[in-house]
Amino acid sequence: MKKYLAEGIGTFAIIFCGTGAIIVNGETGGVITHSGIAAVSGLIVAAMIYTLGEISGAHFNPAVTISFWLAKSFPGKEIFPYLISQLTGAFTASFTLHLLFPNNLFLGSTLPSGNSMQSFVLEFILAFLLMFTILHVAKGSKEQGLFAGMAIGSVVLLEAMFAGPICGASMNPFRSLSPAVVSGHLEFIWIYLTAPFLGAFFAVLIWKVMKQEKN
Repeated sequence: MKKYLAEGIGTFAIIFCGTGAIIVNGETGGVITHSGIAAVSGLIVAAMIYTLGEISGAHFNPAVTISFWLAKSFPGKEIFPYLISQLTGAFTASFTLHLLFPNNLFLGSTLPSGNSMQSFVLEFILAFLLMFTILHVAKGSKEQGLFAGMAIGSVVLLEAMFAGPICGASMNPFRSLSPAVVSGHLEFIWIYLTAPFLGAFFAVLIWKVMKQEKN
């Protein structure tokens, strides 16, 4: 149960802070700024990895969990409990933000500013780069090394910094699903429920090819 609780709390923190920063930025006329939102997203990911990585592996993302299983670094029997824990944490965060900011229209939902395919491709690439980094600095059940949190958090920050204004830089299907459902804005949710999974799975494929070549 410690692992599942850790996944729930970590996912809650990431979505509460990440989408919360977007909400507060809107409520205060842009005080946080786009750079601030990106920094919040990266820093909370790094903080949760350092806080909970030794307990659950600090996935906080269904695409990461399933990708670790595909990479044979995570047992299949743990997938469903991890996903339920992450989903619970995500929706708890979005419902909490809805209670705090009942008049906010989107609750930090990830929405494309351009066309749908542009955002789909961006989300695919962002998820690929994130998972590719994770595979090289972490394992499915435990964080590896002192700098894993810094590396992963930095990737999240950098990707949110440059791609956020176009596609929202979700990289996490549950990060997009919970605010979309709670706010009732499901128009583009298909992008964020498909592209991050596909990008992460492709990262596993490339990682396996590189691993074989080394051997």
